[in-house]
Order: sequence, then structure tokens, then C-alpha cells
Amino acid sequence: MVGILTKTPASVMPMNALPERFDGQALPIDLHMHSTASDGALSPEALVALCASRGLTHLALTDHDSLAGVDRAVEAGRQHDLVVLPGSELSCQWRGINIHVVGLLPEGADDELTGGLMAQTEARCRRAEQIAERLQRIGLDNALERARDAAGSDRPLGRPDFARALVTAGLVPDMATAFQRHLGRGKAGDIKSHWPSLATVVAWILGANGVAVVAHPLRYGLTRRKRGQLLDDFQAAGGQAVELVSGFQNPDVTRDLARQLAERGFWASLGSDFHFPGGHLAPGSMTRVPRTAVAPVWTHPRLQAAMGDVVPVA
Repeated sequence: MVGILTKTPASVMPMNALPERFDGQALPIDLHMHSTASDGALSPEALVALCASRGLTHLALTDHDSLAGVDRAVEAGRQHDLVVLPGSELSCQWRGINIHVVGLLPEGADDELTGGLMAQTEARCRRAEQIAERLQRIGLDNALERARDAAGSDRPLGRPDFARALVTAGLVPDMATAFQRHLGRGKAGDIKSHWPSLATVVAWILGANGVAVVAHPLRYGLTRRKRGQLLDDFQAAGGQAVELVSGFQNPDVTRDLARQLAERGFWASLGSDFHFPGGHLAPGSMTRVPRTAVAPVWTHPRLQAAMGDVVPVA
């Protein structure tokens, strides 16, 4: 059921309420994070506890192509009085480029999305085997086994697991270098042939009554014109929102992206893409959103009931 947008005067602002629009304020929300259900370092419970300790009130667990950690995160959220929104970050292809789409899923997954996630898991397993074969050619012996050790579980392997394996083997000094040399876009470990189309992934999310969000649109190395084409195709497929801020980024670039979103009537989401403690990002750590007319994604009709009250901004 679609919720009704509740506007509460700021003088009686309820706990865990969010602003109706962006006004340059710091916000206690993070709608893009990972746990050990995919390639994150913290369990869903530990991640939620960290979010609570940092003062967040709303979060989404968005593990890669998986909802495996969501139930645990939601239960932990109840214990910490946090709103935890089910989600997943799905891989897909757009014009030969690997694009990620976050599905914000207040009602969880339906049968079609569940089947899609199962197919994604199988694709990840095949992809890991291919990445391992390629990395063995550059000197990472027993690459699949090393990546499995780095993962520390039997979940599907991702590129960060192979990056950690490269670091442990002494082939690169750090994970950033691993991606720059071997796993980033256009490198040997950048395998995308197994992923479905952008339109297919968006259809899965919409079918589950979710909101489809382009993840970190500034990280794909696209020109402004090409990014506009991505947004146009995403909108034509039924996509509704875009991550206006993902971690830390130049405010001028954020303003320009906001203009692209406003031109198309997109909602704006926020997320740190947090994976592990000790890095430059932490849950909720991101550049503040400048004043903009783009509507926050938590005011989307499909999310209002799950996200709770919003308050007007003076």
C-alpha cells in the first residue's frame, strides 16, 4: 500500500524524521551499504550497531545481488530504533558498461526478483571463475582459493575478494592498486558478460514494488553527455532515482548532477557505499547535499510508509 506523505511542523519534529527537501544539512541516513552477505567486512548486526553509534536513523542494506542479510539487519534495527530498509545492489549491462542499480525494496522481493537474484548468484560464480583464470596469468596462483580465503565465507566472490588476495600475495601494495592494475574498468578482471540488461534489472525492482536507483553515477568514467544518455535510458526503462551523493565528491559536480536529475524529474538518493571500517568512508559519511529542488528519495510514494515522517525545511 502506498503511504501518505506526513508533514510535521519542525517544532514538534518526531524522532527519526527526515527533511522534506535538501537544504545543505547533514542527514542521518545512508541508503547504500554492504555487509558480509556480500563483500562487506561487518555482519549485518555489526553494521547496524555501527550506524547507531554514528547517529544514523535510517539506512538500507544493499548487498550485491543479495537480500541474505536483510532480515538480520531489520531485526538489529528494531533493537537500536533505526529504520532499516531492505535493498540490494544489482549488476547489469548498459551499452557494454557495467552499471550498478540499487533496488530499495520496502516490501522485499517477489518471485521474479527472487529468481533474478538467484540468476545473479550463478552469474557471479561463473564470473569469479573467469576472473581467477585471468589473474592466474599475471601470477596469482590458486586465485580462486585465495579469493575464497579472503572472503572468509561461502558467499559468491566479488572483485574486492580478488583484490584482497592480490594484496595478501604481495602482487600489489593495496586494494586501490589492485583495481587500478587488474580489476577496474577495462582491466583483465573487469568481466561483465554475465550480467543482464539495465532494463531487465529495473523491471525486477519495479515488479517488487521497489524503487530503482542508479548507484554512484559519477564513478563510471562517463562524460556528462554519456551520463545523460544513461539517465535517459534508465528513465525509459522505468528507473525512478539516482544517487546524487555517493561518499565524498566535489560540490560543483554534485550541483551539476542535480541539474541533470532535475531536468528529468528523478528523485535523489544518498549512500556511502560503505564496505569496511578503517577506510576513508564510514556509514553516513558523505558530502552534504547542496540546496536543490530535486526531491529526496524517501519522499517517493513507494517509500513513504517505510521511511516514516518527513518535516518541512524553513
